[in-house]
Amino acid sequence: MNQFNIVSENAESTVVAEFIPSHSKRPSAYQSEAELEQEFIKQLHLQAYEYISIHTEEELIANLRKQLENLNNYQFSDKEWTHFFKTKIANQAYGIAEKTAIVQEDYIQLLEREDGTTKNIYLLDKEHIHNNHLQVINQYATDKGEHDNRYDVTVLVNGLPLVHIELKRRGVDLKEAFNQINRYQRESFWAGSGLFEYIQVFVISNGTYTKYYSNTTRQTHIKEVGSSNVRKGKRTSNSYEFTSWWADANNKPITDLLDFAKTFFAKHTLLNILTRYCVFTAEKLLLVMRPYQIVATERILSTINVANNYKKYGTIEGGGYIWHTTGSGKTLTSFKTAQLATQLPYIEKVLFVVDRNDLDYQTIREYDKFKKGAANSNTSTAILKQQLESADSKIIITTIQKLTVFIKKNPNHPVFEKQLVIIFDECHRSQFGEMHTAIVKHFKKYHLFGFTGTPIFADNASANGKPEFKTTEQAFGKKLHTYTIVDAITDRNVLPFRVDYVSTMKEEENIQDAKVWNIDREKALLAPKRISNIVDYILKHFDQKTKRNSFYKLKERRLAGFNSIFAVSSIDAAKLYYTEFQQQMADLPSDKRLKIATIYSFGINEDIEGVLSEEDTDNTDKLDASSREFLDKAIKDYNKIFDTNYDTSSKKFENYYKDVSERVKKREIDLLLVVNMFLTGFDATTLNTLWVDKNLRLHGLLQAYSRTNRILNSIKTFGNIVCFRNLEKATNDSIALFGNKDAGGIILLRPFKDYYEGYNDGQKDIIGYKDLIAELQQKYPLGEQIIGEQAEKAFIKLYGAILRLRNILSTFDEFVENEILSARDVQDYHSIYLDLYNKYRNQNKKDQEDVNDDIVFEMELIKQIEINIDYILMLLHKYQESHFKDKEIVVTITKSIDSSMELRSKKDLIEQFISALTPATRIDDDWQTFIQQKKKAELDAIIKEENLNKEATYSFVNNAFRDGYVQTFGKELAEILPPISLFSRSNNRTQKRLSVVEKITAFFNRFKDLTHRKL
Repeated sequence: MNQFNIVSENAESTVVAEFIPSHSKRPSAYQSEAELEQEFIKQLHLQAYEYISIHTEEELIANLRKQLENLNNYQFSDKEWTHFFKTKIANQAYGIAEKTAIVQEDYIQLLEREDGTTKNIYLLDKEHIHNNHLQVINQYATDKGEHDNRYDVTVLVNGLPLVHIELKRRGVDLKEAFNQINRYQRESFWAGSGLFEYIQVFVISNGTYTKYYSNTTRQTHIKEVGSSNVRKGKRTSNSYEFTSWWADANNKPITDLLDFAKTFFAKHTLLNILTRYCVFTAEKLLLVMRPYQIVATERILSTINVANNYKKYGTIEGGGYIWHTTGSGKTLTSFKTAQLATQLPYIEKVLFVVDRNDLDYQTIREYDKFKKGAANSNTSTAILKQQLESADSKIIITTIQKLTVFIKKNPNHPVFEKQLVIIFDECHRSQFGEMHTAIVKHFKKYHLFGFTGTPIFADNASANGKPEFKTTEQAFGKKLHTYTIVDAITDRNVLPFRVDYVSTMKEEENIQDAKVWNIDREKALLAPKRISNIVDYILKHFDQKTKRNSFYKLKERRLAGFNSIFAVSSIDAAKLYYTEFQQQMADLPSDKRLKIATIYSFGINEDIEGVLSEEDTDNTDKLDASSREFLDKAIKDYNKIFDTNYDTSSKKFENYYKDVSERVKKREIDLLLVVNMFLTGFDATTLNTLWVDKNLRLHGLLQAYSRTNRILNSIKTFGNIVCFRNLEKATNDSIALFGNKDAGGIILLRPFKDYYEGYNDGQKDIIGYKDLIAELQQKYPLGEQIIGEQAEKAFIKLYGAILRLRNILSTFDEFVENEILSARDVQDYHSIYLDLYNKYRNQNKKDQEDVNDDIVFEMELIKQIEINIDYILMLLHKYQESHFKDKEIVVTITKSIDSSMELRSKKDLIEQFISALTPATRIDDDWQTFIQQKKKAELDAIIKEENLNKEATYSFVNNAFRDGYVQTFGKELAEILPPISLFSRSNNRTQKRLSVVEKITAFFNRFKDLTHRKL
């Protein structure tokens, strides 16, 4: 009897085991958006959703009252309902984060009854999910926002709108539905009682393709700073890259809208997603789990249940392993698994076991993001002992080393008799050796699970004479779920890699067997000339590979490009490279010098068959004197750059590690030089390049490469690998092992020629850059006007495709001499693109219609080539030095401004300053004085026009420039508004607030980045 097949047999599983679309004859007739909407609603009705006709807020509120009364078996009095609704549900102080917290955490609210008693009112029943009532409405209309809007389809759960579906007709770009939801969030979801801010999940579909995403996902990456309608309550993702496919348990995407409805919108599935498989983080972000994460969680929980029923705990049959590729969100999966496992009545605790202090530190931070204090980490085995004995410590994070010491010191501890779940992170490293054996020997009722992106199989488990070295299955049990790097790249959950092989030696560099390593050969690889050439190459190509000419926003900061890691073969190599970088950079101007840090420690294991050896932050005292002295010197350099105080002593070195980790994530370090540290288990979305002078193989190779392929935004399209050794065969072998033998075309980017000249992807011809530029120049020659809306939209689509392709091609060395368009041509085409963007955006505002929802602008790719004010001031210096005779500089300034999204609103300020220039002008100082005067004069005009409180307005605006955005709700805003009679209509106050916010935000956008002086 195969007792572990229960998941595939369970009809209540959240994710269907295998989805086979019905083979009924496909309709051939054209389908309108309205017909698609009706077909979708009909399918939901067949799945026992109640269709209800609601088109106004009054109807929505009345239905909400009725549904909550049914759920709670209680009739509100009118007074009770009014107070409960206004204070607990539609409180004007609540934004998206607060409303999400109500759904996810505070779904039982306290009602104050008229008789003075209190009663719990459930907004959701999370224990018995089928007690919740699902309704579907469509074409809900609102006129209470900034513009009149009408929404497509919304799913109500107990009367609350928790899922919204935005549809486009077949053949229309799916991103247009995403953009439309963004517009609704800006204009009207918050309006009236703000009930649509309760939405947890958005679904977008054009019939053919359907995706979902959470309401607040990834707002830490991309914030709508600069939008004319930003407010605290509705700052949400503006990044299409973080939408997700739904899929079956075999990772096959379910894209057709009706198929999606049959699976994702199955009642038990949708309710499970909303009540069990969302995580509201400590950073106030809602994360909705992806299908493969849900499958893994449910299969682990199912295995625990079955093993408990059959008394299989304490054996290999009571556990298993999850193969989910690096970067696919294993920490979120393990957190949710641990959280749900602790709710099982027979499970005492969940131990999350990691390999090193650095992973311990990173994992506890990740767990803390999901829920503050949910997990307990320990700094010593004594604290671990206390946690194992405490009833309050449900989830414990520890290193395998600390757990092993605990076992040795407490061989008869009563915890060994308790039923525990033990989860190993990155289990390809922790699954061999005496420590693992000691754990499974002493714990009697364990359920052992491993997570890995690179498992060890029988084919590649050569143990180099180590009998304890096991395959992942031998150590943990059967594989419970697989999600490979091929799946992740196909789903666009991680990025593909682009690998450059830069030849540094004529002889063959590929070493097949570590035992034949030749000392003379190692000397040749570390020869001063070779080291010098590699450093020279990195310095010359750094800006190109890390896209330092591209700009984007990260947590309110405007950043130029990405950063990188340089992996070298040994501590001796790290010392040589670090020294060479310092020497070569000494001759560079200060703005061209990279911020370089290095970190290494003593390796406690030998490299085993492609598994990177461990470096522990506790082991610096084991370094030889020369290596430790050098590291101390490098840390002193670091201290000077960042004004810190670290060294190689045990505690300070651990803090140095943590500081380096944070600064890499914030993109404050340009290049991190490492031996093994940071090549596994480290996530930084700003990393895009790995330089390699090290023989990587199998697990270690894919782990190291995967530091670069985390999704950030539309500018970062792949992980960049630059190899100074011949790792082509090792790369192909690793891809074949952890993807499949045909996976190279998915995991690796195509060669330059394919993107430049075009290629066939096996299904259709893909047009290359050269032909797209030829079409652009032939159809839209510079100097000729684009006439008609159809031609304008065709240009927008064509130029967007060119922008996406240029973004990829720009990191290829070959592109430098083959761009075709001159820099001036690019500026002019940018200007045309921005003119059209502003035209359609302004037309939308004036007409209050949906006229630009069918146009996708690649604004993030436009903004990456931003010209900032420092560049303009530099040109003005040159203009002054030419005694105002070089008029070409003025032309360059004008074209730079017209091609820049940021500078267009500042054009008249720059032109006024230019017209007032004299030979005596001190450009930098006088510019600041000029801007400060203009800033004060324009704000004073707004204050007078809107009758605002001057002192409060100055404070409000200074805070906006300090924080990087304008607050559009709250006490500070209320204090600047003029008094309005309580007897005036409430929407008069709303209109006044909107008018003031619009003017102050326009003022903010006009003067931001021009001066940092306070008013």
